[in-house]
Amino acid sequence: MLETIIQAAKNFCQHQIDEPCKEREGATTQKVFISYIDIQKSDSSRYRIYLAAEKALVQKVAQLFLEEDESDDETLQDMTLETTNLIVGSAKVLAEESDDAFTIETPKFEKYATIDFNYDEAVTLEIESADLTLASKELDG
Repeated sequence: MLETIIQAAKNFCQHQIDEPCKEREGATTQKVFISYIDIQKSDSSRYRIYLAAEKALVQKVAQLFLEEDESDDETLQDMTLETTNLIVGSAKVLAEESDDAFTIETPKFEKYATIDFNYDEAVTLEIESADLTLASKELDG
């Protein structure tokens, strides 16, 4: 399932922000804007998907979508949520095509900090000079 979200994030990098990305295992150690979205698979298993993006990346998204060169923290939080929605929403469409469908809830903003939450899997995409970490945690029923 995380593989589908990683593919959607790579598509986002390529088609939305027009930047190549390299994948590496594990989470970034940088200070990041952290959001999450809960999903439920067709077998009723539930997961929390985290998206953690460095400020430079979120600002790039704000510049592309809002034409803002220097956004305030509230706008960057909103852009983090929007990015989460776009990536996980795209993954939902990809998953339906591969018979691994899931439903998604509304994304929530967590904080701007280093990653200190528990996760089962994490992958970081290196985009230009900014990191985007995608992580998943299985939730108890």
